[in-house]
Amino acid sequence: MFDWSAEQRALRKGLECLGDELSDGHLAREADMRFPEGPWKVLRGSGLFGLPFGARWGGSGQDLLTTMYVLEGLGLVCRDPGLNFSAVTHMVSTGVPIQRFGSRRIKDVHLPGVVEGRTIGAHAISESEAGSDALAMTTRAVPDGDGYVLSGAKAFVTNGPVADQFVVYARMGSGGGPLGLTAFLVGARTPGLRVGPPMEKMGLRTSPLSELTLDRCWVSRENVIGRPGAGFLILDHVMRWEVLCSFVTTVGEMQHRLDRCVEYTRTRSQFGAPIGSFQAVSHKIVDMRIGVDTARQWLYRTAERMIRGEDVTADVAMAKLVTSENNISSALAAVQIFGGNGYLSESGLEKDVRAAVAGTIYSGTTEIQRCRVAAVLGLHGGMGGRGLRESGRERREPGSGTGREPA
Repeated sequence: MFDWSAEQRALRKGLECLGDELSDGHLAREADMRFPEGPWKVLRGSGLFGLPFGARWGGSGQDLLTTMYVLEGLGLVCRDPGLNFSAVTHMVSTGVPIQRFGSRRIKDVHLPGVVEGRTIGAHAISESEAGSDALAMTTRAVPDGDGYVLSGAKAFVTNGPVADQFVVYARMGSGGGPLGLTAFLVGARTPGLRVGPPMEKMGLRTSPLSELTLDRCWVSRENVIGRPGAGFLILDHVMRWEVLCSFVTTVGEMQHRLDRCVEYTRTRSQFGAPIGSFQAVSHKIVDMRIGVDTARQWLYRTAERMIRGEDVTADVAMAKLVTSENNISSALAAVQIFGGNGYLSESGLEKDVRAAVAGTIYSGTTEIQRCRVAAVLGLHGGMGGRGLRESGRERREPGSGTGREPA
């Protein structure tokens, strides 16, 4: 698809030798729902977390496409999808909004920790009664002296139990529109902030999830990211990065699964012939190849358009749809190809099925993505009209058409 440079290939190749360390013991960790502290330290040493961030804060200053290319390599070599998901969430949820919108003080104080992976980041958006409808959030921020008092509760906070800092989105004032949201950087030890226990879930079990409660939590005015009322713009920017970076990692996981199935069907024989010679099996392999190639093209093409400053609202939604749905199909096909062996937990393939389901839910459900595309086509006037219309508007941000999409 791209003629990647020697430097870009070297960055990705640097992860290849880390695959065994990142994957070692992943099935046991997944079964016990343990955060992979050892592999996280391996990623810290690799420089992965600093890819899209400036040299001033210890990063390597790579552009969006290069960052995605290396993250696809992470998915290719690391068999722990929960670790992959937590790593991308850390980079995107805190680092991206801080670098793109934060003040110089916030950047200088907080970005080095994100780049090093020393301070783990998370973002608090969803609420129990406001999932995909972010504009319906009820968490409030009330001005108080030189800061704000935050009150409310957040749900489904990825990295919550291990996070050192959170980007919390809250509503200021009584208006219900997008200009009422503000983003705050809140330390995990801030008085009034309480992190709930890890929540048991279906897949991505090494990526911890929790609720977050804010009980009159005071946050300094200096910890506002961007400006008051710019939270929806920041959230929109972050979610585009989240979809592209999370799902390109998924593409790497899909590619590994495809390679594994091809090898298995060449060496596994039944009725005197390799099972790959049977049309029923070979066609599954072909569909897996079509799925991974289609997902890869959608993600990188969307990133290119985003770098050029074009409106990619529908493209991001479709890229997520294509990748998440093909990932589920790929995971189910792999289990079927491996038969009884694929059904066993020790194969790691049934774990892939459970993890794949998450992709149709996080970062906006599959149903919401279809509604978003329909809104761009002018087909929605009812369901979700407010939020979907806002998401469907073209928003060109200052500097977004420079040829390098800033984090």
